[in-house]
Amino acid sequence: MSELNNFIDLAAAEAPSPVIPHLAEIIVGLVAFSLLFYVLKLKVVPKFEKAYEERTNAIEGGLARAEKAHLEAQQALAQYTGQLAKAREEAQTLREDARVQGASIIEDLRAKAQEEAVRITATAHASIEAERQQAITSLRAEVGALAVELASKIVGESLDDAARQSRVVERFLDDLEKSK
Repeated sequence: MSELNNFIDLAAAEAPSPVIPHLAEIIVGLVAFSLLFYVLKLKVVPKFEKAYEERTNAIEGGLARAEKAHLEAQQALAQYTGQLAKAREEAQTLREDARVQGASIIEDLRAKAQEEAVRITATAHASIEAERQQAITSLRAEVGALAVELASKIVGESLDDAARQSRVVERFLDDLEKSK
């Protein structure tokens, strides 16, 4: 086994180390990395920078537009709120005016109705008074005729004379009113 160990040690001493690379590999890797870095820096990185800048501008522009839209929306809201408040004030004024006009109209109608009622009452009183006078006149005539006829029958003579009839009727009616 010792020979085997010696052989392994010898082979290990002659074989390259898996951790430390050869100088040629380092140079080839360095040249390849430099070429790759140069190509990336020259061709790819500017495209990435341009895309990044465009995206940044788009985002900033979008934010600016959003801020502008937000300000416009706030202005529109303030304007709408002002118009709404003004419309409410106008509506309140119109309601108050309508209420005042309604009260005025009601008061006018009430006054006209009162005047009409007074006029109708006065007309009715005048009509009643005229009918009363007519009834009194008619009653006097009928009572007078009855009184003359009755007096004629009682006295036994005719009371055809108008003056006599009038005196008899007047006396009878005066007595009748006094007895009430």
